[in-house]
Amino acid sequence: MTFVPALRAEWIKIRTLRSLIGGLVAVLLATTAFSALAGLDDPGDQDFDPLFSVFFGVSFGQIAAITFGAQAVSAEFQGGALRVSLAAVPDRVRWFLAKAVAVAGPALVTGLVTGGASLVVGTSVLGDRASGLSGKEELRGVVGCAVYLTLMALFAVGLAAVLRSGVATLSILVPFLLIVSFVVGGASGTVADFLPDKAGQAVLHESPDGGPGPWSGLGVTALWTTGALLAGAWSVRRRDA
Repeated sequence: MTFVPALRAEWIKIRTLRSLIGGLVAVLLATTAFSALAGLDDPGDQDFDPLFSVFFGVSFGQIAAITFGAQAVSAEFQGGALRVSLAAVPDRVRWFLAKAVAVAGPALVTGLVTGGASLVVGTSVLGDRASGLSGKEELRGVVGCAVYLTLMALFAVGLAAVLRSGVATLSILVPFLLIVSFVVGGASGTVADFLPDKAGQAVLHESPDGGPGPWSGLGVTALWTTGALLAGAWSVRRRDA
């Protein structure tokens, strides 16, 4: 089977599994809801970052994004589904690439919709406090939100292929994103700026404070994601189905 039919088959799997569709919907709902709640809080200090407040919900929407990516892969390791997939696509690397692209496509589209919704909801709640944002910054936030969420979903794809378990993948990534990253950031200074979540979210700040810049931060996250995908491809290729 060539790549295009393999991609089509993987896309059919994603759009016909309710849990995966629910994960994409959760990305939108969680991000916009927490962005709205963040806008209701008035810090009243000079360090207030209106752009990050508008996209604050991404910190929680990313959990749904990695759940989507992890479930898309871990489903293959249940009930011998992977053996059936590889019988149709014997080239294991081609199959894994098709799976990754099938995850990335809807994740990116959902991320763009989520970024646009967060911008509308966040600026509406902030009111005059968001008046200083330029159109360029708002566009950067929407695009950056979409790219970041896509990268995190793919990061989960690679890790799930290595661990062969959605539960194990989420057990590692969720505490890391919600707890470990903040603890390391408080104890290690600039080292945390190059963790996948901290680096990638620099694009959501009006003026990133230290560390990589907005787009270079996404580049750092992309490197983490590439490493996870390469490890996942190696695992799929070398280990028994």
